[in-house]
Amino acid sequence: MKTFEQLGVSIPEIILPKSLDTSTWSVVACDQYTQDRDYWKNVEKTAEGKPSSLNIILPEVYLNDADKSERIEKIRKTMNDYIDGGIFAPPQKECIYVERTTAYGRVRHGLVCAVDLETYEWKPFSKALIRATEATIVERIPPRMEIRRGAPLELPHIMLLVNDPEHSVVEGTGDFVKKSGKAPLYSGNLMQDSGSIRGWAVQSGDELEYMRSALERLAEKNTAPDGSVFLFAVGDGNHSLATAKAVWDEYKAAHPDDTHSRVRYALVEIVNIYDTGLTFEPIHRVVFNAGSEALVNALAGKLGGKTTVLDSEKELEDAVKNSSADFGFVFLKDGKKTYVLMQTDITELAVSRFQPALDEFVQNAPGGHICDENGCRLVKPEIDYIHGSAEVFRLGEKENATGILLPPVAKDSFFATIDGLGPLPRKSFSMGEADEKRFYLECRRLF
Repeated sequence: MKTFEQLGVSIPEIILPKSLDTSTWSVVACDQYTQDRDYWKNVEKTAEGKPSSLNIILPEVYLNDADKSERIEKIRKTMNDYIDGGIFAPPQKECIYVERTTAYGRVRHGLVCAVDLETYEWKPFSKALIRATEATIVERIPPRMEIRRGAPLELPHIMLLVNDPEHSVVEGTGDFVKKSGKAPLYSGNLMQDSGSIRGWAVQSGDELEYMRSALERLAEKNTAPDGSVFLFAVGDGNHSLATAKAVWDEYKAAHPDDTHSRVRYALVEIVNIYDTGLTFEPIHRVVFNAGSEALVNALAGKLGGKTTVLDSEKELEDAVKNSSADFGFVFLKDGKKTYVLMQTDITELAVSRFQPALDEFVQNAPGGHICDENGCRLVKPEIDYIHGSAEVFRLGEKENATGILLPPVAKDSFFATIDGLGPLPRKSFSMGEADEKRFYLECRRLF
């Protein structure tokens, strides 16, 4: 019989606010709406004057601002104020089974627990229990380490996928917990019309044993001939988990005798890839400061694509959604919004061919001219990664921007692809639309 520890799982001491109002406490993952400061300003208005996870996270829309250090310092102070000021109820050693109804009416299921960072590896072709699904950009880790290093609390937006077509681990544990009729720990709506959420404690011996046994059976089914087990794939929060690993490695080197520090673990939500409420959405791209027509022509030439001009957003979006290898572009031409479909014959996962071609273009493109009150200057092209097609179309209306829609990502060969070919290119997929991403709710003491 395998223990939780052998399965890479730890039962955390979870902290929740005493008076939990999910509509003001919970905010969406910090890596969402990175080009939409208005969204985050509206979140600030909603949470104003109330305890909120907004005050103890750093939305990435502000990550490159000059006052980043001051923001991090304020976050640390607020964490301590919340801990010392009676905001939180006493910690409880438990996992939490979560049911989230999104704004689209989809019900998603999750298990909040902690995982052992010693069982995780983000480097390509790892045989670790927990593996990255997308390429990790090493340069993105140090800025995030500044936030986690020394933080009194952690709040996760990390979601780990399990390959569980029988729905035994997450959904099965939830059914087992709920059959007793126990009341939820929390229940309420999420801000910005993002649906609702409920959570039940997974705490008793019988409940935890059910969860452990289901994980053990799943581990056996996901054991390779060489004995390696691929139990968890990082669905969301890849760089957050890589950051947690880096902070643990740093702490471990400085404190070699503290082998089971809280820093060794990270709070996550486990989600079944076959969850009926889970949609796999492509993460789209927007390229700034590069000629749109030159970009389309270069990618068509590199990928053997055929381009067609379409009449509307809907026509373009529908064409891309109903394909596995076609791409959509939206940009201004002569002041008019233009929609271009690029059809290709790519047979593998389309993003694996598309991203290298896009990177090559951006690296070699001359850039664009920006003129403002400080004069005109040449700026380099850059790529941003966008959740949700509506945001792509909105950004495509901007000067010097090209919105790019990517086709869907299939679930059924997902684990096999990662196991055989290694991580996908960065930002290949998203688990749902932007407002379906994980909302911060549970906390855990860290430093």
